[in-house]
Amino acid sequence: MSDTTTAAAPATLDDVWKAFLETDRRMREQSAETDRRMQETDRKLREMIAETDRLLRESDARTEKKLKEVSTLVGNLGGRLGEFVEGLVRPACLALFQERGLPVDEVFSRLTKVVNGQKMEIDLLVADTVVAIPVEVKSHLTVEDVRNHLDRLGKFKQFFPRFAACRIHGAVAGMVISAEADRFAMNQGLFVIIQAGDTVRLANGPEFQPKAW
Repeated sequence: MSDTTTAAAPATLDDVWKAFLETDRRMREQSAETDRRMQETDRKLREMIAETDRLLRESDARTEKKLKEVSTLVGNLGGRLGEFVEGLVRPACLALFQERGLPVDEVFSRLTKVVNGQKMEIDLLVADTVVAIPVEVKSHLTVEDVRNHLDRLGKFKQFFPRFAACRIHGAVAGMVISAEADRFAMNQGLFVIIQAGDTVRLANGPEFQPKAW
């Protein structure tokens, strides 16, 4: 008994063309699926970016709103502290300066004057017909506050000419006063009013000689 082997028929041009078309079809389907997946991925990525941007904008808006609220609260607190310190200083002013031999007999609160478009505000003014003492009141007094008050004192008579005949002294007051501000104010000839328990006192020693403007 002999083995019989059937030889494969040679591929025809038509077979090759069909194989090529099938391969091309599959490649096109794969390419279309790849494009579809890429487009879907791109769509999802754009949605994620848009959502992230929206959340960031909302976060920025909330943060800005919160910062404004905090700023308002701090501003209101600073204003109330300033009013508290002023309320503490005002009743004691006359006695404090009278004890230093200054014949003051009246206290004015929050004087405001505008001259040639420039504005000057005085927290407290202790005065009589001979002496006038503008007092700058701060919850936390700094060297910069002292500098500003010195500039204010130099222009005081220009803004308030009714006190032009008075001898002008200056004073600063604060619930908290930095050591630098305290020394600087005294070296510039200013009275320094500090908190002492439930009231206030002058930090200047009895030998202190105030500057006159």
